[in-house]
Amino acid sequence: MKSNLFHFKPYGFINLNMRYFILVILVTLFTGCSKFDNSTKNIALVEKYVQAVTSQDTESIASLLDDNYLGVGPSYGDSIRKPAALENWKDNITNLYEKIAYNKSRNAAFTLTEGDNQGEWVSNWAELQITYKGDKGEVTIWANTIYKIENEKIVQSITFYNEADALRQLGYVFINPKDL
Repeated sequence: MKSNLFHFKPYGFINLNMRYFILVILVTLFTGCSKFDNSTKNIALVEKYVQAVTSQDTESIASLLDDNYLGVGPSYGDSIRKPAALENWKDNITNLYEKIAYNKSRNAAFTLTEGDNQGEWVSNWAELQITYKGDKGEVTIWANTIYKIENEKIVQSITFYNEADALRQLGYVFINPKDL
């Protein structure tokens, strides 16, 4: 006589309808969660923007910025909209920058769900090496730019870097006017 005590039938205790129900729940959970995580796509967008900057491609820069783009920084109170930002890039590429290199660049994507700045963001930390045209020199700076992404476009950027350090590397000297 054969004993069924140790005979195991996987999922034998769950009927066929229950198996389909569990499968539908699992598929919904996995696909539902992934729909809202645009981290990889948003980082790829910022990497395209960085590539456009390094190749000094203003057409690509324009295509990646939303029409309502707002750039903020590096100084307190600095802000610029898309048309002026594109004109600045064109002018700087023509008259100022020989080369912009991102020697080190790291990205992190995150989502703010509360407060004034809700949305999907990508932070880019970079060591930038900027070579100026003519005999103006070269600087290496640490920069952090945080990009807000909506509908696969950059709608806002906030940039931080030490402007005084860049000017010091170019040979500028800071003098307090009281000492003149």
